[in-house]
Amino acid sequence: MMISPEGYYEEHLKGKNKEQIMTVIRGLKQEIGRLKNAMESPDYGVKPIMHPSEDTRLHWTREYLERAKQAFAEAGGTYTLSKSEEKVADFDANMDAICKITFSIGGFFGGYRSYVVELSDRLKAYTKLWEDEEPLSLLDGDNEEPFTKDTFIAALRDLRIGEWLRRYSTKRFGYTVCDGTQWELEFEYSNGHKPVRFDGDNSYPYNFDKLQMLFGIDETEEDEDE
Repeated sequence: MMISPEGYYEEHLKGKNKEQIMTVIRGLKQEIGRLKNAMESPDYGVKPIMHPSEDTRLHWTREYLERAKQAFAEAGGTYTLSKSEEKVADFDANMDAICKITFSIGGFFGGYRSYVVELSDRLKAYTKLWEDEEPLSLLDGDNEEPFTKDTFIAALRDLRIGEWLRRYSTKRFGYTVCDGTQWELEFEYSNGHKPVRFDGDNSYPYNFDKLQMLFGIDETEEDEDE
């Protein structure tokens, strides 16, 4: 069972000076990285998942980190963002200026299907495979209502995409996979910010399934088709 952020403060932060709290912060950031790596491993899910799951522990470790940063400030510290955190902050700060999202996934033999969402005053979504283009209806899973621009951006925020690696490969786990599935996610902006791209080759972020659900992709149906 995970404790609350205030419970974590009482056990691990209360009474510590800013140097000691910074040590705790570093440990929490390392734990977040370890949990993500575990969930992104090709072997994840082969063995039974312990409870609380890595996903649950990741959620609460983020909460502890935010509480630790607050305690650090209360102890007189000034928190400085790392380079990776600066990238996250930049991505998050420009989310409201996203005007087009293109998510492509597929393989050499079957082709690559693109899921495109255009965000201006309203939301327009469609898919493309080869030269064929079809309209795409995207529903908010929380209420089964069609997404609006605001609700779609809010759902994107929940995915914390700014924390993703720019490229995912099985090589980081010592694997080499030929062919298989490749994907790319690109964001374009209306405020002059340069496009931001993420991609992968048979390797995925820990919450990639939630991204697919956002674009109306049902992995279960795809598996049945295969």
